[in-house]
Amino acid sequence: MIVRDADKADLPAVLVIHNTNIAESTAIWDTDEVDLDDRLTWFADRTAAGMPILVAEIDGEVAGYASYGQWRPKSGYRFTVENSVYVDTRFQRRGVATALLTELLARAADSRRVHAMVAAIESGNTGSIALHERFGFRIVGELPEVGHKFGRWMDLTLMQRSFPVDV
Repeated sequence: MIVRDADKADLPAVLVIHNTNIAESTAIWDTDEVDLDDRLTWFADRTAAGMPILVAEIDGEVAGYASYGQWRPKSGYRFTVENSVYVDTRFQRRGVATALLTELLARAADSRRVHAMVAAIESGNTGSIALHERFGFRIVGELPEVGHKFGRWMDLTLMQRSFPVDV
């Protein structure tokens, strides 16, 4: 497995992973799939802001992707980001999420611009919660019934990890 910076050529594969998570899981709370233009805009916005977009590649295929972006748009939150880690269903349980999160956290620490990283996880996603706990995230809040998808209410678990930062 190779974890590397994503480039525009990876976006069709990223789009498939993203839309699969919209259609089949509660990892992404959107209900409408997106198109390639959406991912191109996302890619341009993240890279222009200096935020990493990583892909894990196995045998030449994009097996997953990860990124972080601004937590909220107010300037007081400028040192806080939210992470996202998604794995193609064909490559789950092969260490892809672990590899991506390892590199994403290293990038955040090396940036010296990220003080807090937030993970907002559907509370029933115990695998993602356990993954983040292994990397030093702690649960800092739970929001009951703040999302609705697949005909049911969803709870949100907020997790956080902090880093030293130069202010």
